[in-house]
Amino acid sequence: MTESPATKLVNGDECPRVKNGLKTERNGLEKSLHRCHERQPKHHCHPEEEEVHAASHGGLYSRPFIESFEETPMLVAVFTYMSYGILTIFGYLRDFLRHWKIERCNIAREKEEQKDFVPLYQDFENFYNRNIYMRIRDSWNRPLCSVPGAKMDLLEQATHDYNWTFHYTGRVMHDVINLGSYNYLGFADNTGPCADSAAEATMKYGVGVASTRQEIGNLDRHEEMEKLVAKFLGVESAMTFGMGFATNSMNIPALSGKGCLILSDELNHASLVLGARLSGSTIRVFKHNNMQSLEKLLREAIVHGQPRTHRPWKKILIVVEGIYSMEGSVVRLPEVIALKKRYRAYLYLDEAHSIGALGPRGRGVVDYFGLDPCDVDVMMGTFTKSFGAAGGYIAGKRELIEYLRSHSHSAVYATSMSPPVMEQIITSMKCIMGEDGTTMGCERVRQLAKNTVYFRKRLREMGFIIYGNEGSPVVPMMLYMPAKIGAFAREMLKRNIGVVGVGFPATPIIESRARFCISAAHTKDVLDTALSVINEVGDLLQLKYSRRKRQPSLARPFDDNVYEDIDD
Repeated sequence: MTESPATKLVNGDECPRVKNGLKTERNGLEKSLHRCHERQPKHHCHPEEEEVHAASHGGLYSRPFIESFEETPMLVAVFTYMSYGILTIFGYLRDFLRHWKIERCNIAREKEEQKDFVPLYQDFENFYNRNIYMRIRDSWNRPLCSVPGAKMDLLEQATHDYNWTFHYTGRVMHDVINLGSYNYLGFADNTGPCADSAAEATMKYGVGVASTRQEIGNLDRHEEMEKLVAKFLGVESAMTFGMGFATNSMNIPALSGKGCLILSDELNHASLVLGARLSGSTIRVFKHNNMQSLEKLLREAIVHGQPRTHRPWKKILIVVEGIYSMEGSVVRLPEVIALKKRYRAYLYLDEAHSIGALGPRGRGVVDYFGLDPCDVDVMMGTFTKSFGAAGGYIAGKRELIEYLRSHSHSAVYATSMSPPVMEQIITSMKCIMGEDGTTMGCERVRQLAKNTVYFRKRLREMGFIIYGNEGSPVVPMMLYMPAKIGAFAREMLKRNIGVVGVGFPATPIIESRARFCISAAHTKDVLDTALSVINEVGDLLQLKYSRRKRQPSLARPFDDNVYEDIDD
């Protein structure tokens, strides 16, 4: 048995593994068929799946950690590159026709007299938008006419100039199954206790505060909400902001600056990337969820220090997400915390998608792994997903929060959170915690976990390639070819299913996908209907790329036995 870097653990121990000639996976660990013998009987073993056990990682994991990233089939990758190549050739041909006024150009461009100024429109960057994205633009930007619940109403739109402009026909598409919204726990609704509380707050406080928190925009409900958030997360203190994106982009510059080092996951959200850039810190990127890559950067940072001067870094900040919204993967938080402690770095955890959606109590990825919240230095999250509201929060030690109250641009200059939005957060959070006197919140957390496992299992059985962690409600289904993004969205909408397609540059060029977001509001019948349609469209567009052995999936109803795999 040979020894490789992948067999060395974070705590310095070694776990012997057998190399079987398979390729190294994204997370840097060897794909080993020998893991099959360690798994529970209910789990199917495949070489692209990985399950981490507590015994193999020095007791860091208290539960199995299974993620699946099946390799792109070679023929599919070749045809995908060919598709982009053909679209690029025709794009340059159409640009040539537009240049000579043979074809009308509808996109903004620089005037000739402005050529010496800094360009407002980067022609090369807009090439993709006008020649590729514009072909499938009708798959997005559809106005909703209802709440984003399990089903929704969409306003029909049409175009007569190949998606450059749209007009609305006036027809409303009713009861479209919603597989695209981040309404994980189903709190984004217009009925129920949350809606009633928001209405009462509107009558008492109005809609807007018209001031910042530091002036006369600090309401008693703001104080109550922040105490509730801190209690919910199990930390000393918390503060809230009116915009989730600004929570990251405006607070990271307050925490890190010149002479500091930020280690960022390569798939971090744009708000984290922007915040890191605005901070003026040195930024180094490690491979997605790859602990070997992260540890290598940490070692180099400690050994070499700052460039040129070799002085120690003032601060090393590791920035990760709980659930990565395009991959559906969950951060390897136990290993990240172990590395952070070993190298005395700080940890910034973005739980935008994981808070409320993961963990037996809905407390996020920290709760999911059963870890101590105090081990995370900066806990960030948003209220836009599981809570059905808007805004974000930063939580941690009291000293951290007091510092941000006077140094964060988002706290000093931004208008206070709207009272009805604030009331929606308070009511939904109390519901999850059980402080409303009911078990509705806990039931929704469990229902989301059940729906997620069931939906992922059935898609795999049909033959689709599914990315991500088995517990993630974000379910990416691979489409690969650019033309199939639009075709899949259109065919699904014809069958009354609303989905979200994602392609380059939001994903790697050959990894276009449909991204399903599962909700606790989805019933058995709704999921089975959606799965039946996905199966039908998958056959029509030939999307079943998986090389696994297929199993019959739609011949049976919703299987409650699948829930036995979930740890409550």
